[in-house]
Amino acid sequence: MPEARRLIRLVDGRARVVDDTWNVVPAGAAWNGEAGALLPLATAVAQPERLAAAGPVGVWLSPADDPALAVPLFGSAALIAVQFPVFSDGRGYSTAALLRRRHGWRGELRAIGDVLRDQLFYLKRVGFDSFALRADRNVEQALASLSDFTDSYQGSVEPALPAFRRTTTTAATLR
Repeated sequence: MPEARRLIRLVDGRARVVDDTWNVVPAGAAWNGEAGALLPLATAVAQPERLAAAGPVGVWLSPADDPALAVPLFGSAALIAVQFPVFSDGRGYSTAALLRRRHGWRGELRAIGDVLRDQLFYLKRVGFDSFALRADRNVEQALASLSDFTDSYQGSVEPALPAFRRTTTTAATLR
């Protein structure tokens, strides 16, 4: 029996290592209709009725995909993943922020592909809540990276406000 794939997922605000039960369907490959598949956006958009009838199915977006095309699938997708083909390709950060802030995705948002420990804190800030690290990386060791920093100055998806807006002391109370 093959070893279970593991990933990091935020559960009730706490990061945990869990089994990955989703099967990524490569771009251009045929989908047999089974549940638990993580489909390329083009495949999912081409068969919305089949997607809705298949049970829990997810969708993954490549860096070139327009996140707005995923919006009609929000009702039938249990998971949206964003692919990072290489560590240095940062377009997935923008995709995640658009899905969360502009398009209102509230379900699980997963980073897949060339995902490394150094990215996790920043991926979380733009709205990702699960992280499928590159296969050659240790998930348990990477888990600690979500605690590398205690706060951030800029606002993003999390936290939404910049640090100076989150303080309880305002300029008016200092006078």
